[in-house]
Amino acid sequence: MKGLKIPRYKSVSTKTPLDIYNKPERVYIPTYNATVLVNKGDYVCKGSIIGKVKDNVKKLILSTVSGKVIDFEDHTIFNGNKVKCIVIENDFKETNVNNLKKQDKINEITKQEFIEILKNNGIVGLGGSGFPTYIKYNNENINTLIVNAVECEPYITADYFIIKDKCQEILEVIDAIMEINNINESIIAVSSKSLLDIINKYIGTYLKIKVVLVPSLYPMGWERNLIKELTNITYDKLPIEKYIIVNNISTIYAIYQALKLNKPLTERIVTFSGNGLKNSKNILVKIGTPVKELINYIGCDNKILIAGGPMMGENVEDLIVTPELNCVLILKNIKKEEVKNCLRCGKCVSVCPAKICPVLIKDNINNIEKLKQLNANKCINCGLCSYICPAKINVRESVRKAKEKVGK
Repeated sequence: MKGLKIPRYKSVSTKTPLDIYNKPERVYIPTYNATVLVNKGDYVCKGSIIGKVKDNVKKLILSTVSGKVIDFEDHTIFNGNKVKCIVIENDFKETNVNNLKKQDKINEITKQEFIEILKNNGIVGLGGSGFPTYIKYNNENINTLIVNAVECEPYITADYFIIKDKCQEILEVIDAIMEINNINESIIAVSSKSLLDIINKYIGTYLKIKVVLVPSLYPMGWERNLIKELTNITYDKLPIEKYIIVNNISTIYAIYQALKLNKPLTERIVTFSGNGLKNSKNILVKIGTPVKELINYIGCDNKILIAGGPMMGENVEDLIVTPELNCVLILKNIKKEEVKNCLRCGKCVSVCPAKICPVLIKDNINNIEKLKQLNANKCINCGLCSYICPAKINVRESVRKAKEKVGK
């Protein structure tokens, strides 16, 4: 099953031009499990390395403003977890640590230079993973680059604005990425006719790049689903097994800024939508900005916040913008429906894109060995099991907890 047709609610946030909020008084930069390299009172520049992740994945933590380190506090990130953050008081001078010199011929950058530029500018996946992008390209054999612009979850239109406003830049950098990495072809996947028309207007002589309109289904944007739809290829663990890599289109634009301007990843577009807002909009914001400050800027009461879209999002109270946060839903209320006993109808099994059995995982939540046998770790947190459930059981939450147990 490719996916399910669900309401999109996209138009509510595309009627207003892209807004910019780049003046947070303080930013809160998550450290994850990084070694912190700064102390209270230290002055940092925009793009300064303030932490390094300890594990095998070498990931740099960068400051998104210039100013003084004033504290270390716990705050909530996109997945609902609280993490320690470095608090930086913005001096509004935008003093850059890098020399932002324009590079005209980005196609002439060497492979090693390309890897180092991505690593040093903190480029990570902006489609939800937050995974360091340079690692995907640290392979000699890449045949196909898939650019994911499907944005299949309701309400979210952050990637839409990237294509609408930066289409020429995106095509330029895709062409450069292909040349630098000796990639044979690139496929841009979209799920709306309007985006197809925008890209086709500029694609011109980029003969190795094609744009494909995929079915408007959820979760078509899931990497495994998308690769199967576009190439009819399946893989075991990672797409690179089949010489394929996938980048979200917002990540592609971040790569453009890094290659063209030596600009670190300090900002991203976030969709603000939902019935708690009079005017939904997309805002370009600095990473580390408190969402409450953005809500005050928009001019609405702080109601119920969902970090992410309605299918995969988390209900949160305190939230900061991170690279993984593409949407904040602001709701008047969440309708509580009567939960009934499981009907054993099997609908959650029939819609599961990971081909696992959500209801059996829920029933065996306290049996670790059984959860392993049921492949609870393969859940992609898409939420279709809860969406389709006629008994209104929050199946997704049970499977998410089971996945965490198996992971531990």
